[in-house]
Amino acid sequence: MSELTSHVPDPRLLTTYAEHGDGPLHRVNPWTKMSVLAILVVAVTVAEGLLTVTAIYGVVILGYAAAGLPIRRLIGWYTLPFVFVTVIAGPLAFGIPGEAIVAVGHPFGELSVTWTGLMTYLTLLGRGLTVVTFSLAIWMTTTYADLVHVLGRSLPSPIDQVALFAYRFTFVILEVIEDLLKATRSRGGSIRENFWANRALYGRIFGHTFLRALERSETLLKSMEARGYHGDLTVYSQVDRPPAHEIAAVFVLTVAVAAYSLTIRYGVIP
Repeated sequence: MSELTSHVPDPRLLTTYAEHGDGPLHRVNPWTKMSVLAILVVAVTVAEGLLTVTAIYGVVILGYAAAGLPIRRLIGWYTLPFVFVTVIAGPLAFGIPGEAIVAVGHPFGELSVTWTGLMTYLTLLGRGLTVVTFSLAIWMTTTYADLVHVLGRSLPSPIDQVALFAYRFTFVILEVIEDLLKATRSRGGSIRENFWANRALYGRIFGHTFLRALERSETLLKSMEARGYHGDLTVYSQVDRPPAHEIAAVFVLTVAVAAYSLTIRYGVIP
């Protein structure tokens, strides 16, 4: 199985881990994992301070490693969330007052990065990486049939249909891009050269991919309508209710996050 890049998760690889893996997290009920993901989002949102966020991230990464999932690949997959957080939250580090680490003068004053600004940036980055890591862990430990069932039962229509089609169509787009890259190489083109020097080539590849994607989506929709599709994907799988010990664990985790939130808001638990 080849990957287009090591910096973007290949959904085929993630699905392979989900369908053929047998780690501890594979045996956890999908409803439990999705519930923990929701609680985790709340936890990293209300968490204050870099130390707390780092502790939560540490627990998640330990669980990821204990599940037998690839740590080395995860480092490459962090590229996109790292760039996203840096672009969105990076400028905030320059506007927070405090003791300056680096200061650069300019005609209108001084631009500086403070320790407080750096800690804020690292905290936001830790929150993003924590959610990304656990989301990838769910994808790599939950079979497609179970994902379809959970999404179909938990998301309102038509959001559930959009999510399921987006998941399926990701594989189609990858096939189209790989075919285009193979055709480019066979005609003497190189995709490893400087991007700016070959911007016209990349532009044609991206444009052709977009057009082919539209054609494939129309063909897919027509074929599904010919087979009786009327806006609802039938879910054939069945995910049982989580066992009692998993329900108890989710309850304890929920109470812990709620208690922490109240402590942060009021100083003490009322």
